Amino acid sequence: MAQLDTLDLIVLAVLLAGTVAYFTKGTYWGIPKDPYAVAYSSANGAKAGKTRNILEKMDESEKNCVVFYGSQTGTAEDYASRLSKEGSQRFGLKTMVADLEDYDYENLDTFPNDKLAVFVLATYGEGEPTDNAVDFYEFVIKEDVSFSNGGGVDEKPLQNLKFVAFGLGNNTYEHYNSMVRRVNDALVKLGASRIGTAGEGDDGAGTMEEDFLAWKEPMWTELSEKMGLEEREAVYEPVFSITERDDLDANADEVYLGEPNKHHLEGSQKGPYNSHNPYIAPIAESREVFTVKDRNCLHMEIDIKGSNLTYQTGDHIAVWPTNAGVEVDRMINVLGLSEKRHCVISVKGLDPTAKVPFPTPTTYDAAIRYHMEICGAASRQFVSSLAPFAPNEQTKAEMTRLGNDKDYFSDKVSSQYLNIAQVLEKVDSVNKWSNIPFSIMIEGIHKIQPRYYSISSSSLVQKDKISITAVVETIRVPGSENIVKGVTTNYLLALKQKQHGDPNPDPHGLTYAITGPRNKYNGCHVPVHVRHSNFKLPSDPSKPIIMIGPGSGVAPFRGFIQERAAQAEAGEKVGQTILFYGCRKSSEDFLYKEEWEHYKQALGSSFTLITAFSREQREKVYVQQRLQENAALVNQLLEKEKGNFYVCGDASNMARAVSDVLGKIVSEQRGVSIEKGEEIVKMMRSSNQYQEDVWS
Repeated sequence: MAQLDTLDLIVLAVLLAGTVAYFTKGTYWGIPKDPYAVAYSSANGAKAGKTRNILEKMDESEKNCVVFYGSQTGTAEDYASRLSKEGSQRFGLKTMVADLEDYDYENLDTFPNDKLAVFVLATYGEGEPTDNAVDFYEFVIKEDVSFSNGGGVDEKPLQNLKFVAFGLGNNTYEHYNSMVRRVNDALVKLGASRIGTAGEGDDGAGTMEEDFLAWKEPMWTELSEKMGLEEREAVYEPVFSITERDDLDANADEVYLGEPNKHHLEGSQKGPYNSHNPYIAPIAESREVFTVKDRNCLHMEIDIKGSNLTYQTGDHIAVWPTNAGVEVDRMINVLGLSEKRHCVISVKGLDPTAKVPFPTPTTYDAAIRYHMEICGAASRQFVSSLAPFAPNEQTKAEMTRLGNDKDYFSDKVSSQYLNIAQVLEKVDSVNKWSNIPFSIMIEGIHKIQPRYYSISSSSLVQKDKISITAVVETIRVPGSENIVKGVTTNYLLALKQKQHGDPNPDPHGLTYAITGPRNKYNGCHVPVHVRHSNFKLPSDPSKPIIMIGPGSGVAPFRGFIQERAAQAEAGEKVGQTILFYGCRKSSEDFLYKEEWEHYKQALGSSFTLITAFSREQREKVYVQQRLQENAALVNQLLEKEKGNFYVCGDASNMARAVSDVLGKIVSEQRGVSIEKGEEIVKMMRSSNQYQEDVWS
């Protein structure tokens, strides 16, 4: 038998090691990293291995255009993605989308003049930056801002920076589109050059989408001239690859069936809980607070004991919704995915900067049910982008017309509040739209967002339970068979029905997977996190407060009054506490009617409830009229006693009317002009004497 020399042994060892390595790849080494494995810590800035230098990132990925977004509800992020894709496909730009909170900005003074920065910025609340834009905003507007090369405002440190800007706002708020306006002014002041106008979309007027489309075309024209770009025919280029995994069963442990990150997948949820990582909270109590059958308002108690979640009176709770089964089925059916709904898919970015919006591997059903905003209104641009994938030429022509004709689209789609699956059904209900790549659906339908509710309890009274007060939304569209049903409020109603013994809850004909992925929400649980707010009681409880809260706008004031009642019972001096509350009828939708009597006993003469029941007399009466009737008291508490003034509820009508009435009261009671009265109200806002928690 031949002897093996040393060289033979070495060769054999290498071959053996190579064979072992080959067959163990993906099991013991070479395992693809799961970006959602650390999602729970990402929100705290712990993005290990990721550079926070945007220029370094652009150079690494060979990009010449970055589209930043500041987004609260997902719309600004969606617009940023659309601009990025259009810039790449129509004009040959090498684009990337960037979350503002992922990068630092001290080195913007070294931004090359052959690159472009685009800022898509939503204004949140009363002129505030969105949560992910706070650091960027506070940095760029500082009077003493300093960049990497030490240049301040006078040196025009951003003179090489070319930028484009679009803002998302609501004209019913006083500080309409203030984010894009202030950031634009700050960048220009620092020497940057804006290309095109700073666009502004108006959600209050219902024209956000059309404002965006009208702004971007002249912007592209000017940008092409300034940067020497040539337009080409746009052909769809996928951002993501979709791989159907025959090797994986939907019940495999590594398959995400709706879990938001790896800790949830493994059944060991860990804090901190935030907008990237919800807490699966037990619902301790739920009840109906309306007394009519055709309308619903829910009161819920969410148990946060042991979670390390904390809140302060006046904060918001975020509820992570699940799409209704009927809409999930509609989307799956129209795309021809019925037989594949539980097929496992892996989604991967085809570009190193592309961010997959949910964890994978997952299934078509789970992606649509838990992660995609499928009930959102269809956009004209998205409809246009789907035309090439129509089942036939006739359908393609109709989709093209909808995409190109603003008035036709308004008549057929936007006025009917149709979602994208309803549009596809309406255009062709016979044929399946199976030619549509699932990647374009992920790109065109933004990620489902948590819904925020004003907390209706006091953290002083019940630190381990958070109260929610929510009117269930069901809106009949005039002249249409379509009924718009609130995604989250109907989900909560289903949970309430389940808790009260209904084995198959189906509020307004909707069913939900209320036990969650792999039954992890069983026993009436709901995914939540807390968002802190500036809507706060004065630190001195003896200071008077005036609250205007009709309908479910009374929610935070229940917490305020609950807290003041507890303080009074503890022997503290509590100032005048005035609540103006309105609803339709005292016998139908008077929220917490019995509770106010209880708080009255605790607070005595310091608590006054002033009601406006709009439909109990021939002439409708609203809270702003009651405010005017009590002008002398209101002015005395605000002027003489420096009380705080709070408004919660509808921004478009009630809040604006209340502001106008208060200006009039100040004018009349203090003997000044109406203009001066309005100026005083503005000063009250600036000093936080006047606070709002309003929605459109």
